[in-house]
Amino acid sequence: MTGGPAAAAPPPLLIACALRIERMALRGGAPGPYEVLRTGMGPRAAERAVGSRLAEPRLRGAAVLATGFCAGLMPGMSPGDLIVAEETRDPRGTVGCVGTAQLAEALARAVPGRTVHLGPLTGSDHVVRGQERAQLRAGGAIGVDMESAATLWTATRAGSAPGGPERPVAAVRVIVDAPEHELVRIGTVRGGISAFRVLRAVLPAFYEWHRSLLLPRR
Repeated sequence: MTGGPAAAAPPPLLIACALRIERMALRGGAPGPYEVLRTGMGPRAAERAVGSRLAEPRLRGAAVLATGFCAGLMPGMSPGDLIVAEETRDPRGTVGCVGTAQLAEALARAVPGRTVHLGPLTGSDHVVRGQERAQLRAGGAIGVDMESAATLWTATRAGSAPGGPERPVAAVRVIVDAPEHELVRIGTVRGGISAFRVLRAVLPAFYEWHRSLLLPRR
């Protein structure tokens, strides 16, 4: 006979990505308690897809993790490095992420030898090149992509259960190009293949982050 209340179930986990190749990598990982949503490219597509999915009753209160590929902005970054967003930014404002230190540690264990960078991840509605990247870097961002900021902004405003906790959100991106490694097409270059393999390998870290949501916040 056991006493005490049953352990609370973790919130569902929704993993959002934009591209078919990203979804392929995430579907190719070990099975786990999560759902992968392919939003399509760009912030507007991400807003529509994430908002629609989170309106479903079964995903009320779901944790949301935005992932996929991105451009690194800092010198010394390489394809296959990872970015854990401490916050995401776009013209509407900033969204803070949850459990970033634990997530970075879990990623380092999942893909040993890969560098994990923590810092702000900024959003764009187009592919960023050249001088525009330098301007974003000067503003403090370490990476840029088109969907993470819109995904997290939408998720935090979709609402959890009335009176319930705020929705946990995070963003993890795998770098496909950087100042010294600018790429043209993701799927046809070594950097893109490396990033695909890294994205496939990091699902255990996402599960670990998801499980950690049950632990008391410090």
